Amino acid sequence: MMDTTATIARFGLALVIGILVGLQREYAHKQADRELFAGARTLALVGLAGCAAALLADLAGTAWIFIAATIAVAGLVAISYFVSASKGEIGLTSEIAALLVYLIGALCYWGSLEIAAALGVGVAVLLSLKLGVRRLVGRISEQDVLATLKFAVITAIVLPLLPNRTFGSPPLDVLNPYNVWLMVVFISAISFVGYVLIKLVGPRRGVGLTGLLGGLASSTAVTLSFTQRSRGHAALAKPFALAITVAWTMMFARVLVEAAVLNPRLLPALWLPIGGAGGVALLYCGYLFFFAKDDRSSEDIELKAPFELGPALKFAVAYAVILVVSRGAQMLLGDPGVYVSAAASGIADVDAITISLARLADAGAVGIETASRAIVLAAMVNTAVKGGIVLVLGAATLRRSIIPAIGLILAAGLGLAFLA
Repeated sequence: MMDTTATIARFGLALVIGILVGLQREYAHKQADRELFAGARTLALVGLAGCAAALLADLAGTAWIFIAATIAVAGLVAISYFVSASKGEIGLTSEIAALLVYLIGALCYWGSLEIAAALGVGVAVLLSLKLGVRRLVGRISEQDVLATLKFAVITAIVLPLLPNRTFGSPPLDVLNPYNVWLMVVFISAISFVGYVLIKLVGPRRGVGLTGLLGGLASSTAVTLSFTQRSRGHAALAKPFALAITVAWTMMFARVLVEAAVLNPRLLPALWLPIGGAGGVALLYCGYLFFFAKDDRSSEDIELKAPFELGPALKFAVAYAVILVVSRGAQMLLGDPGVYVSAAASGIADVDAITISLARLADAGAVGIETASRAIVLAAMVNTAVKGGIVLVLGAATLRRSIIPAIGLILAAGLGLAFLA
């Protein structure tokens, strides 16, 4: 048995969680002008009931007390549901929430305080997402659903079946099928976050926000989209330049996140050049924001569904090839070989080379300083390529707006990486 103070603290957490979920339910029913099944007081009592049932079962030394209390609470919830259903209200959301609060209360007594708190907050947040989820459902297409399901299947089924070991002698010793596909899941998840956010808020909430969310999915897609639109809307050059520069800023943030997750030892050498380049891009975004007119009728950017099998397989192949090429170049040419492969990879993509070099540096195949400089070089090449897209395909007004950003970002990134 625990001491009285610890017991009271656990009952207190159960009470707070019940109140939190109950307040959300009261607000939701007030907005919908519906009868309330359980509000802050009722759900607070339900949470306490779960905690008390677990305590009584512990004192009596039998689980049957907790089972009986659970059945009683479930019976009351079922009665409430049937009464509501008889009035034409079929939803089970509040009833399920009440049962969860009861079980969370029991978790509080059993000492799983972190899990109980996380579940409580998660339940409240999930209940609050009703309108957002409905908006998302209204905006997604059948292709979005099918693509997401396909990726979920090949991730949940294929990933566990892949061998988690390497094959062959150097440079093939860096190939691990499980790790290759795990990186596909990782980078696709980042793209998925940006894609879902765009679906939730819509791309017409200002070009700056579109660039921010689109940059999570693909900064190249944002660059191409607004560059093409600039030729027919030359007067909107600064708003389009803002969206493009924001997307580039998000690319630098993605690189830092990927490095931090996969190999934190890269950060001390990477944060200054990548952070510096991203900081310069962010400052230029501020300049454009204060001098660019707000465009309320900005057109949509076109982003493909992030979970398609074809692009996922292409990324896996690209990642594997970069691993082998980087390893082979390092073996044959030393550090210059790594820089050459990084520059070549950066023409098309930064994520694959970042993940590859983070893995190689973590395994000791490439030095930390070499890996960090190569990642910076890839990011700068990628920025130069996207800048070239604007300079070749964009309207003259867009070119004039974006040229300073290209020069400042390249100078900051390369200077801090190779000269500082």
